Amino acid sequence: MQRFGTLSFGHYGPLGGGHILTAADSMKQAVELAEGMDELGVNGAYFRVHHFARQQASPMPLLSAIAARTRHIEVGTGVIDMRYENPLYLAEEAAAVDLLSDGRLALGVSRGSPETVIRGYEAFGYTGAQDPRGADLARDHFDLFWRAIRGEGLAERDASSPFGGGTGMQRIEPHSPGLASRVWWGAGTRETAEWAGRTGVNLMSSTLLTEADGTPFDILQARQIDAFRAAWKDAGHAGTPRVSVSRSVFPLVTAEDHMYFGGRQEGDGIGYIDGFRSTFGKTYAAEPDILVEQLLQDAAVMSADTLMLTIPSQLGVEFNLRVVESFAKYVAPALGWKSNRDTVPV
Repeated sequence: MQRFGTLSFGHYGPLGGGHILTAADSMKQAVELAEGMDELGVNGAYFRVHHFARQQASPMPLLSAIAARTRHIEVGTGVIDMRYENPLYLAEEAAAVDLLSDGRLALGVSRGSPETVIRGYEAFGYTGAQDPRGADLARDHFDLFWRAIRGEGLAERDASSPFGGGTGMQRIEPHSPGLASRVWWGAGTRETAEWAGRTGVNLMSSTLLTEADGTPFDILQARQIDAFRAAWKDAGHAGTPRVSVSRSVFPLVTAEDHMYFGGRQEGDGIGYIDGFRSTFGKTYAAEPDILVEQLLQDAAVMSADTLMLTIPSQLGVEFNLRVVESFAKYVAPALGWKSNRDTVPV
């Protein structure tokens, strides 16, 4: 593990006791937290994307705001649901954010998780999926997006146009030459990870895997990572792909930490998602020296180059910044972490 960042679910709404966290509060606090993390040397601020829910749904404005207020931290998503996206418009937006941030965008995309509505992407105008979960639609959208950000010409030039004309095929603009190397696919199966390796995108390993044979989650995830890297190598892609995993990790340093998360250490979970029996990762909550020992034994954390810490964003900037600072100060260095001053997004 060389890098770490935060993965925020961006929930907002009633907090209890008559308090309400608004959508504006959630986004403004995300920017403020990212500013603080940038100063600490944290490598990334990443956001889950969900539709028809009180969470982040349109990430590009938020990522742009963070990029404008920071200098080093990577900004990204985990993940954008491609079923809901216009591929070319997303390619334009992503290129713009990447250029504005000087190449700090890490764009995680995938089929996405189940939403709170039935086939919500159809309400966005994207119909025709044969798969009941829309996986075929997501792959089709990604294929066009992937071609666009790699600079392929996609529309025939109009020779009679008063705005330049010409012949041949025109790519979308703006174009960011390095963006394709910073696209990640969120994978919940070994097969999808292998597809990502063959395609040539980075791997964002999911918080769950649709396998449940009694094997510990970290071992299943490490096998998935190995399969991805083997597929990348077999496909003949140049360079070294990046791999991220996410974990809930809480260093217990203060009395408040103990109040919220003491006794929350949980083992792997087994459940069903999309009709598949799945394994969910554990929660780590302990004193820093114990966390170091535990995470060094987590096969997937040590195999990945990037660890995303899922944070309770509803608890506010001050609390979350302290959690992140405690991890950066007492835990991350022992795992191989390098601050954002020493790493460059690739």
